Amino acid sequence: MNYKDSIISNIKIYRLNVPLIKPYKLSYNTFHSFEPLLIHIVDNEGNEGWGEQHISPGSSSETRDGGWIFARIISKLILNKKLSDAKEIILSHSNISVVASSAIYTAIEELEKKDVLNDKSSIKLKLLTSFNAEEEAEIKDELDKVTDQGFTTIKVKVGKDVNLDLKKINYIQSNLNGRAKIRIDANRGYTEKEGCKFVLGLQPDNIELFEQPCDANNWEANAAVAKLSSIPIMLDEPICSINDIKKASKIEGVGLCKLKLKRFVSVTKLIDAIKFAHSLGLKIVLGDGLGSEINCWMEAKIACGLVDNAGEYNGFLKIDPLARILSNPLKFRNGFLIIPENWNLEIDRDKLEKYSIYKETIHK
Repeated sequence: MNYKDSIISNIKIYRLNVPLIKPYKLSYNTFHSFEPLLIHIVDNEGNEGWGEQHISPGSSSETRDGGWIFARIISKLILNKKLSDAKEIILSHSNISVVASSAIYTAIEELEKKDVLNDKSSIKLKLLTSFNAEEEAEIKDELDKVTDQGFTTIKVKVGKDVNLDLKKINYIQSNLNGRAKIRIDANRGYTEKEGCKFVLGLQPDNIELFEQPCDANNWEANAAVAKLSSIPIMLDEPICSINDIKKASKIEGVGLCKLKLKRFVSVTKLIDAIKFAHSLGLKIVLGDGLGSEINCWMEAKIACGLVDNAGEYNGFLKIDPLARILSNPLKFRNGFLIIPENWNLEIDRDKLEKYSIYKETIHK
């Protein structure tokens, strides 16, 4: 179907609150629930599209309240506009709230059923799992649990106390027995001095990468850590554009960039960014661990054929199964995200209503 002349006739905006199975701890926040912004767009022919993104307090300057206000304003601006014009309007204002813009823009892309989102092939992609244990006895138990579930890559959070962090990593390494690789993530928690001390104290055994040692805006501090590190450094929060990717490629010791759909507004733009990074010799890790099912599905579709390492689009696994709003939820089996052939995005409207804390309809 050609959506060139399709007109947006109705937009629904939701802010959800979906409980997690257990608290998700980061260096800057502990989440007990996710509060994604969900967008539903309908055109004048009755075609519909869904988009979803999660503004993470503390991750950037964006706030959930600000994203909600932005979504309401932009929705009013794009109502009764052609899809192509609506996308231009979103892009021209996206610097105000990139995450909210991504939710709205990708809802239009989903409506259009273009490119990768319209591919009905089955998907089987390896997923990474977060690792929460801190004490030695708990570490052994959790290692056994996640490897029994089929995970072969685990993400370990650090960034609070260098000595305790090194002790924890060393103990995990001692009990891995080759069952998995480790991604270490400081979530911007270290100073330059602390980051340097941490990498000098690491043994590289079974460690795949070290993510975002220092503040996102302090490129010099991250570069100083990367220069000393025997493990490839991956930049995350600073990578929001093609220019950021180019800048990262020039830093000694930086071998990877972490990309997320919510920073690039569009599925198409994210695909272009991945291809550009590869052309510069950078590897890409893809995925937002704070994303819900719609975002996880979109990032998995993008990853197919472009990214060959364990995906971080695993936020859906953190959500209480009773609170997942798809009527045909994403499947997980033996370490893999599984999406069957001819799978379609289907929303459980009862759950959508149950877990909505705010909602608004924009129409004629």
